[in-house]
Amino acid sequence: MAPVLSIMIGWRASGEGVSVDMIAVLGSGGLDSSVLIAQMASDAAVFPIYVRCGFAWEEEEIHALQSFLDALNNPNVKSMTVLSAPAASLYGTHWSVTGAEVPAADEPDKNTYLPGRNILLISLAAIWASTHEVSRVAIGSLEGNPFPDASPQFFEAFGQLLSTGLGRKVLIEAPMRGLHKEDIIRRFQNLPLELTLTCMAPRNSRHCGQCNKCFERRKAFRQADIIDRTVYLGCVP
Repeated sequence: MAPVLSIMIGWRASGEGVSVDMIAVLGSGGLDSSVLIAQMASDAAVFPIYVRCGFAWEEEEIHALQSFLDALNNPNVKSMTVLSAPAASLYGTHWSVTGAEVPAADEPDKNTYLPGRNILLISLAAIWASTHEVSRVAIGSLEGNPFPDASPQFFEAFGQLLSTGLGRKVLIEAPMRGLHKEDIIRRFQNLPLELTLTCMAPRNSRHCGQCNKCFERRKAFRQADIIDRTVYLGCVP
């Protein structure tokens, strides 16, 4: 029987026969995944992985992630690895590809859904990890994420399939699954959070200030009662 790929909820993970000193962390340049990289680097060698899928904001995200890593200046954080899983043909004229008519601040979260995105991200990261002697993969999914490929049930079931296909044990971790964005901001306000990018229509490395994600970010800073040093080009209600 192939070893089981499991999800670990918690800041640290260990398992019999599993190395806990190296971890691949999926990074988007966003607040959640950037904080995750910093946190994991406190006791492990972290390999940040960015996956290109053909979305409109990717160059801006890569720049933001690199800026955050440079500012972090932690020797435990290794150079960013950029992988590719071209998905533009799958999404067609979707706003994520064209960059036009992105969901606005007052639109529901369901309008921001990108079907199967975590399937792509986790698959590539797990394959990379299996070929680089890394036994852990982490993703910055938060509490309240309503999408089907961000649930503990999905991580567990998909993990079993990946384990069978890869023929080796890998731990998939979602250590922030029990936290909200305001919790992350409050706990890690000492980090250069203003360098992270949580926007669906960024311009010149700045938040548009008008999209659903910008609204969510500003709201979280207010709820955390922490000064938001992020530069927004527009106004969010």
